[in-house]
Amino acid sequence: MDAAIVILALVTAQRLGELVLARRNTRRLMAAGAVEVAPGHYPAMVALHAAWLLGLWWLAPGRPVHVDLVVLYGLLQPFRGWVIWTLGKRWTTRIIVLPGAPLVRAGPYRLMAHPNYTLVVLEIALLPLAFGLVDFALVFSILNAAILLVRLRAEDEALHDGPTAWR
Repeated sequence: MDAAIVILALVTAQRLGELVLARRNTRRLMAAGAVEVAPGHYPAMVALHAAWLLGLWWLAPGRPVHVDLVVLYGLLQPFRGWVIWTLGKRWTTRIIVLPGAPLVRAGPYRLMAHPNYTLVVLEIALLPLAFGLVDFALVFSILNAAILLVRLRAEDEALHDGPTAWR
């Protein structure tokens, strides 16, 4: 079997599992009185990630695989798990603010403000590069940066500026 197909199947299964977890956590948070902040950019973010993955499924099969970059991508996955584990029931793909809940400052959040976004920036570039898709990696990295500018502003305002930021 083509190595790219195996790699993409694993990545797709992981991302779908994360979406299930995120949806469950979002429902729980909203039921507890949480508020979603800046939902307007979310469809664009989902579309970007879906296009990235679908584009890889279209372009990567049959291409040579740079094993060193696949290994590097794989080494990022425990970091992803650490982020999700640290946030626990508060981890979601949306910006959800639970009034009165303190900011998480444990795990990777002790080291940086947005560890998950740092991880995603690396993944969006690394996986296409592992298949020799340099232009693809560049285009999706630029598109991801544009969405992250919007998302980071909204998230930082919601999490650090208090209740008026999300009302």
